[in-house]
Amino acid sequence: MPKDLLLEIGLEEVPARFVRAAMEQLKDKAEKWLQSSRLAYEEVRAYATPRRLAVLAVGVADRQEDVNEEVKGPARKIALDENGVWTKAARGFSRSNGVEPEALIFKELGGVEYVYANKSSKGVETAALLPEALTALVTSLTFPKSMRWGSYELRYVRPIRWLVALHGTEVVPLEIAGVASGRITRGHRFLGGETEIREPQDYVERLREQHVLADVAEREAAIVQGIRKLSEDKDWQIAVKDDLLEEVLFLVETPTVLTGSFDPSFLDIPQEVLITSMREHQRYFPVLNREGKLQPYFVTVRNGDSLSLDVVSRGNEKVLRARLSDAKFFYEEDKKLAIPDALAKLENIVYHEELGTVADKVRRMRAVADRLADRLAADDAVKADVSRTADICKFDLVSQMVYEFPELQGIMGEDYARKAGEREAVARAINEHYSPRNAGDRPPASPVGAIVGIADKIDTIAGCFSIGIVPTGSQDPYALRRQAAGIVSTLLEHEFELPLAELFDIALDVLAARGLKRDIAGIRKDMQEFFALRVKNVLTEQGIRYDVIDAVLGTGAAGDVRKTLLRAHALQKQTAEDRKEAFRPVAEAINRVCNLAAKSDSRRVDPALFSDPSEGELHVAWRNVHGKYAAAIAEARMDDALSALSELSAPIARYFEAVMVMAEDEAVRANRLSLLGLIADDVKSFADFSKLAG
Repeated sequence: MPKDLLLEIGLEEVPARFVRAAMEQLKDKAEKWLQSSRLAYEEVRAYATPRRLAVLAVGVADRQEDVNEEVKGPARKIALDENGVWTKAARGFSRSNGVEPEALIFKELGGVEYVYANKSSKGVETAALLPEALTALVTSLTFPKSMRWGSYELRYVRPIRWLVALHGTEVVPLEIAGVASGRITRGHRFLGGETEIREPQDYVERLREQHVLADVAEREAAIVQGIRKLSEDKDWQIAVKDDLLEEVLFLVETPTVLTGSFDPSFLDIPQEVLITSMREHQRYFPVLNREGKLQPYFVTVRNGDSLSLDVVSRGNEKVLRARLSDAKFFYEEDKKLAIPDALAKLENIVYHEELGTVADKVRRMRAVADRLADRLAADDAVKADVSRTADICKFDLVSQMVYEFPELQGIMGEDYARKAGEREAVARAINEHYSPRNAGDRPPASPVGAIVGIADKIDTIAGCFSIGIVPTGSQDPYALRRQAAGIVSTLLEHEFELPLAELFDIALDVLAARGLKRDIAGIRKDMQEFFALRVKNVLTEQGIRYDVIDAVLGTGAAGDVRKTLLRAHALQKQTAEDRKEAFRPVAEAINRVCNLAAKSDSRRVDPALFSDPSEGELHVAWRNVHGKYAAAIAEARMDDALSALSELSAPIARYFEAVMVMAEDEAVRANRLSLLGLIADDVKSFADFSKLAG
């Protein structure tokens, strides 16, 4: 008869950022063990709080399913030698399937005899499997950071303090790091106590009685509902960031939402400073009015009940007052720092030992930004603002506020620059050039911020690649993937017609002028491959099919990002389900041209060598199409460009019907290949059509 299975790992308080991943890992491992062990079950539920990780498997079968299957092995000629003796391959096959060689049989399949093993075994009772399996389940969990305690060898996120392991009403016996399993769990550290779990289905209710909401979704709903009610009652706009909500969710076991206030005089400080201080130091949710202006209130979540909330609120207010007083002091002191003095301090801050100081990076950024502004034909006002922004955009890194809150870099720079009398476009771009700061952020809104932002990011990437810092696997300590994605999104947002190859050359030229003497060609190649993956991600996010992505990137990853995206959309439309049959002859004709053109390195075509009217017809058709195609590409009209190429389909078909390209006459053959080469050059600048599925 099926029984429920409960495993709870009781721990010292786990860092909030580790809890959800650990809970999901435990659930995933439990499901995979049940499946691999041939144990039927209905579902697996996961629970977690700061002090526990738990899984409840519902309706687990009382024994494994029996195994009775026929497994195919090697062919007879491999299984038996010339003397009819079992070979090493046959003996290995029988051993791996748990049968004696004498039990192997032969069966014919497709005219060939193969050896087969009848593999069968009786299922083991679930109870007999659990002690070893649950021990392995607990000890196999991995965490971003682990520790050891006492004299135990086990490394874990935090010390294990209790274990609950129940199969139905029976305790599963196991011991880990000196802790034996039982049926006793612990409730809220201050409001609850120990409680006995008689059977797995009682788990959530027994904990609720001890002031613990073990169900993550239920706990989150309680927090959100409390915040929403407070917002409605007081007509507030409470800014709830998902990452802060996630952190608070795993800091509490019994959530109670409460509010407090602070001295309105602190509102003279930029609200970003106040919000950052509340969120980062105190895990508070800021309160805004309907216009988005910060109000002198905050919302927090208590790990406990509603008793004496006024006392708790006053305690939080006292702590926040000290935090905001520090922020106010830092802000007032920073306003005394002149921009030239701040820039001078950058000369003493090492950016990287092989790339110099932050001031050296700023000088490279300025050089790259100026060249980008020229290349993009920016007007004189924008060029002046780009130069000034690049010169001073890092000055706030030496401010006390950014030292205390690194995430305010740029934000404080904008405020301090504005107060120092800098032009509005410059002040705004100092903040913008860091954008996008994360996956959900927008690129810089102004052209000045966009150009300086691209310069900053490409200098970082080129500099890191030049000294061998290249992201591998999950390792990307300098966030180069995010920087490259930021460049791509900025190019698309502002529709900058700037091929990536040119951007690489500008950054590498600036590095070379400042002493880079390494393999620049190799660095450029690595950067092209690196950015190809970022562009591929963008195309995937926009719903482009994998084969279309491969086709448009097959022309070279260092092209114009915006035009690459437009080419992909145009090609996807033509190869959609309702159009692909009509487009198939075009793709086939184009692929045949490109395959043959690969045999030619000349593009000189002599009409006097044409021996068939179809040759002249194709040559004229290409000249007419080439002009239209080039104009459409230049103006980013990719649907028109693809339509122009499609016009060559019929002349190409007639050409191949009428002539043998690989003629015996060498001059005629070379002339025909040159004509196909001209067509192939246009085609390959659009896509590699051979990569299209089907």
